[in-house]
Amino acid sequence: MTHELRAIDARSPQAVMVALRAALSGGPAINPRIDDSWPVDLPAEVEKRVAVVIETSGSTGQAKRVALSAGALLSGAAAADAALSGPGQWVLALPGHYVAGLNVLVRSIAAETEPALLPVGHFDPQAFLDAAARLTHAARYTSLVPAQLGRVLDLAEADRAGQRILGRFDAVLVGGQATPAALLSRAEKAGVRVVRTYGSSETSGGCVYDGVPVGQTLAAVVDGQLELSGPTLAEYYLRDPARTEAAFVEREGRRWYRTGDAGSVGPDGRVTVIGRLDDVIISGGEKVSLGVVERAVRELPGFADAVVVRAPSERWGEVPVVVAVAPPIDLGALRAAVTSVVGRSAAPDRLVVVDSIPLLPSGKPDRAQLARLA
Repeated sequence: MTHELRAIDARSPQAVMVALRAALSGGPAINPRIDDSWPVDLPAEVEKRVAVVIETSGSTGQAKRVALSAGALLSGAAAADAALSGPGQWVLALPGHYVAGLNVLVRSIAAETEPALLPVGHFDPQAFLDAAARLTHAARYTSLVPAQLGRVLDLAEADRAGQRILGRFDAVLVGGQATPAALLSRAEKAGVRVVRTYGSSETSGGCVYDGVPVGQTLAAVVDGQLELSGPTLAEYYLRDPARTEAAFVEREGRRWYRTGDAGSVGPDGRVTVIGRLDDVIISGGEKVSLGVVERAVRELPGFADAVVVRAPSERWGEVPVVVAVAPPIDLGALRAAVTSVVGRSAAPDRLVVVDSIPLLPSGKPDRAQLARLA
């Protein structure tokens, strides 16, 4: 059975919320978009079990259309409520065509509370604090990306009233990318309870809070890749069976999503995310292919087995790091050699020397372990 799929202009959060409420109750499915266009390859109908289609781009930039059921989205809302301080009132500061923004609306609908909606577009930290001050529910939440949190803290640190408003949030969820330790420290000093979230559109948004899987989420690592399972998983990628088959696998009767991230799961179940398994990073605003850097490094005498991995940088976002055994030259010479071949933005930030390169059973370098070293 199928039903209608409607494109909804996410520039109007109110319109998204009205359409979303109907979709979660079995009405027409929605595809929130940042414009009012209708792509020629977007079907007019989808399977009845699909409530929302989220369009997202992976690290390759190739668009994905993630089909989510009402059950998956509401399971995510219930898991969040259980992990936080129960149902509450939210400030929507993220666009509704992203899963994190959509989830603010889903959780508001589930809690039967009215969210404070910010205009879509340029983020105004003062408007955010003003919206937060209007919340009346006993439990108060918002969801931000690190850059937004930084701007709000800039304002609140200079304004005691703003700091009090921030401190009234039961949780400020922060996700979308790694959150710098310095930013977390600032938030703690300001009395802001930050909860770091991890997830994706394929998991109905964040399903790991501060390293702990929430609700019925399970985490595992297979061949160095982090996999997630639970009731919040997407149905499939719309009209893309090959990508669906590659991303979603079944083992022993349980369905898993292969995240594409390197990570680990500790004995206590705590999840650590190391970084993408693909080889593209954004360093100083520029895309850098770790594979290209690695090929250039391996052309140098004495670096035939060297491996290039990513590492976080508070200044540049992420940087390439070279791991090698007994390198014949120092970092300065290595940076100069790489720059001459692939450009300045690809110059390695560090050179890590090891006794041997750890390998997977397949014989390939264990990039997850090397990333931890870096």
